[in-house]
Amino acid sequence: MPESGTPELTIRIARSVGDIDPIDWHRLSDTDSPFLRHDFLLALEESGCTTAATGWTPSHLMFYLNDQLAGVAPAYLKTHSMGEYVFDWAWADAYQRYGMNYYPKLLVAIPFTPCRGPRLLFSKELRAWMTPVRMHQGLDSVTEELGAHSWHLLFPDANDQELLAMEEELHRIGCQFHWYNHGYKTFDDFLARLTSRKRKSIRKERRQVADQGISFRRYSGRDIPDHVLSAFYVFYQATYLKRGQRPYLNSDFFHQLRETQPEQLHIIMAARDEQMIAGALFLQGEDTLYGRYWGCLEEFDHLHFETCYYQGIELAIEQALTRFDAGAQGEHKLVRGFEPVITHSWHGIPHPGFREAIARFIEEEAEHVMAYAEDALDALPFRQVEPDQ
Repeated sequence: MPESGTPELTIRIARSVGDIDPIDWHRLSDTDSPFLRHDFLLALEESGCTTAATGWTPSHLMFYLNDQLAGVAPAYLKTHSMGEYVFDWAWADAYQRYGMNYYPKLLVAIPFTPCRGPRLLFSKELRAWMTPVRMHQGLDSVTEELGAHSWHLLFPDANDQELLAMEEELHRIGCQFHWYNHGYKTFDDFLARLTSRKRKSIRKERRQVADQGISFRRYSGRDIPDHVLSAFYVFYQATYLKRGQRPYLNSDFFHQLRETQPEQLHIIMAARDEQMIAGALFLQGEDTLYGRYWGCLEEFDHLHFETCYYQGIELAIEQALTRFDAGAQGEHKLVRGFEPVITHSWHGIPHPGFREAIARFIEEEAEHVMAYAEDALDALPFRQVEPDQ
């Protein structure tokens, strides 16, 4: 029931992002994040990557204030925990041991994308009216309506954090490593910030890649030829098949991405003896480059670091971007100038017993994560700069 003197909030479910007018979606999103584009989410659905059959049933949230659409959020009813990058397998196992269902769960997130950004795409009026109590109550209510057993909101930005922050609620943190452009105009400018030893190490790695006869070529948007996109997809598949997994994304998705978001799409291909041997795909936002997918068929010394990180840094500098988010994996980025960043997620667990146990786990985990991030700061490879410099 609405509070006295306040607008009435109603949350409805869209079974496809295609059921939401793209004009309304982008009016509310007010972001240049490639992952929050209506086109991006629609491509996932139309290519068959996010469907009930894959365990990702689209259940996007539509927030109405007095019957006027005032907010949307990408959401899915999940029957597993794959492709999320905030790992709750142990929670699901605990439920199973006690003969209880953990799935389905409501996931408010971007599929297969561990990148910080907006999740609650609200109008100014809704954001001003919303409070953490109302936000949690709304998510609890829609979770129950969907027949889900919990809700999870992953990788929100600082603005969304303000609508979620409640001490008594389940707030989990993680640590990633992002590269920041501190005014660099060239890759050598970046290297100049590093200690002599680290600078020499990176130059040696890059030289060893070149000495193997490997060169690189960049393709962007609709100028990406079909044969390049096809070769990249083979490499992308290999990354998963090496781990005995099926890839989350299919070829149709990448082809649709090229057609609908060409201005944000880059592919960097590595070649040897005129044969493509590896590739990496990047998406570009207003101020951030996102390194998303990579693969190769044959291993070469330092090829992964060069293709995914050094080539990405050069691209970010060339595009005058301030940040490079190269994905969720970690420590090997640290010595290459990627700085620790704390990520967040929020979780609604209705069962009081499991909620209490998970709260203890999250509290203990947070202590380790913060200590890890502090240690990582001390291990950064940047040289000390004199105050007058």
